[in-house]
Amino acid sequence: MNEPLERQQRDLADLIARHVAGDGIHSTDIAPMALIRSDRPTLPVHVLHQPAVCIVAQGAKQVMLADQVFRYGPSQFLAVTVDLPLVGQVIEATPAVPYLCFRLDIDPGLLSALITEADLTVAGGGDTMGLSLAPVDGGLLDAAIRLVRLLDKPKDIPILAPLVIREILYRLLSSDYGPTLRQIALADSRLHAINRAINWLKQNYAEPFRIEAVAGEAHMSPSTFHHHFKVVTAMSPLQYQKQIRLQEARRLMLGQAMDAATASHWVGYESPSQFSREYSRLFGAPPSRDIARLKTAPAQERISA
Repeated sequence: MNEPLERQQRDLADLIARHVAGDGIHSTDIAPMALIRSDRPTLPVHVLHQPAVCIVAQGAKQVMLADQVFRYGPSQFLAVTVDLPLVGQVIEATPAVPYLCFRLDIDPGLLSALITEADLTVAGGGDTMGLSLAPVDGGLLDAAIRLVRLLDKPKDIPILAPLVIREILYRLLSSDYGPTLRQIALADSRLHAINRAINWLKQNYAEPFRIEAVAGEAHMSPSTFHHHFKVVTAMSPLQYQKQIRLQEARRLMLGQAMDAATASHWVGYESPSQFSREYSRLFGAPPSRDIARLKTAPAQERISA
């Protein structure tokens, strides 16, 4: 990597370190932006990751989507274009050199406005996976640095932060990664159609699964929908629903002290034994043992973004 980029990454790391107190995911006064820190490698954490761009300033992260593994550090940024059930894990971090990451949530409405204003070509195209890695360049790093630096001047945030956020999204749209990102805003793109179906699944995950109903949200036949959905998410629609159900059940048991039988019924399982089997398959342990382990794990080891 060239020296200017390394200097920018050090600047971004220094800013993040100065604005976070302890390990974890830290929301900021700039609503779409979060700053993440960990001073040690973390446990694998299951999360439904919303559309966002993540830039690692220091350390390294591993993200798993179905059976695919994506490892990235300061030389690449991660972009998620649809809600995806991911397993994230910080793999390089020490107290002396902690993992530091900048995350900016993606607003599809703002993307659409930028595409129109900049007269960017939005062509249809083939299916693209909803998760990508792409090289970080100096322009993107510079904009991220200026956005974090605004935290030092709260009075400037209402005026300047929206401008810098627009710049970051514009740089992404204008990059080699841009054609993929533009599909979020294209109403008749397959990615947009799959996103509609994903939103329906998120709202109706506790209902019995019917491929015809989900495919109808995407305005596709069941077989066509199944194919395109799997390309974008790396899993079938039924597998996606199961992941949402199980992650929600885990949240209910951990956050609301709900027992396994009640949580399984709440998320749509009729058979407690089936719930326990599928839960163990996803999280590596039966519900009671998994929740007990999570309750005793240090909070910093459960960082998920």
